[in-house]
Amino acid sequence: MYYGFDIGGTKIALGAFDDDLTLRWETRVPTPHASYEQFLSAITGLVAQADARFGIKGTVGIGIPGMPETDDGTLYAANVPAASGKPLRLDLCARLDRDVRLDNDANCFALSEAWDEEFRHYPLVMGLILGTGVGGGLVLNGKPITGRSYITGEFGHIRLPVDALEVVGRDFPLTRCGCGQQGCIENYLSGRGFAWLYEHFYHQKRQAPEIIALWQEGDKQAHEHVERYLDLLAVCLGNILTIVDPDLLVIGGGLSNFSAITERLPGRLPRHLLPVARVPRIERARHGDAGGMRGAAFLHLTR
Repeated sequence: MYYGFDIGGTKIALGAFDDDLTLRWETRVPTPHASYEQFLSAITGLVAQADARFGIKGTVGIGIPGMPETDDGTLYAANVPAASGKPLRLDLCARLDRDVRLDNDANCFALSEAWDEEFRHYPLVMGLILGTGVGGGLVLNGKPITGRSYITGEFGHIRLPVDALEVVGRDFPLTRCGCGQQGCIENYLSGRGFAWLYEHFYHQKRQAPEIIALWQEGDKQAHEHVERYLDLLAVCLGNILTIVDPDLLVIGGGLSNFSAITERLPGRLPRHLLPVARVPRIERARHGDAGGMRGAAFLHLTR
């Protein structure tokens, strides 16, 4: 059995998957905030429940927001204060008497999709999250590419390319990002960026679901906005795809529910790629909220 933990600021979710990669059991508990010992006990207690339930010593993988293991072997995760700064992987390996693998939650999202039955034959899979922020991950032959600092796939912190100004105008404001830089594409392509762009051009404050509803009703302004957003997304992805050249691009996050993105994006990409480049297959993520658990569980898989 493969056990996958999706750990966030509010909950610890565990999913147990069999050899066919089918979810067999799922549970969750609140994330302890006050005590590292309580945090460790919450995880080891859930593993003990799973082992007893299936009568087997399952593998353990964990997806967590932040940097799973810094140079000194400790976790950096601002949203999980009880464990941040602690040698989480080493402590869990010792307590559980097995190899525990940790990765960034965005990498786990990409890994979950790469191991989908329909997608697993693709050698290089790129996951792109268009949600509260913009992130993602890369998976090569069933294994995530993490990079030295676990930031491979932090696509949202690439700055706007020069040709983006042909879409939004030369006087377009470069807003400051939470990372401290200006012009990060996360501020324009995320769900909140989608809403910000609408407000910037039309001076009306609307949330993304409201704008999409207007688009579905045939509203002219909403249609202009979506066309502009898709053009901007294509410009930004042109640079990323030229570097990565994936076989498959899977889009997740809240905006992935807007079908126009996956349906209309492929036709916009060729003009931003090299003449010899081929547009990858582009699909909406298949596994939604379960992706974090799935990807974490599959950290132990090999092809």
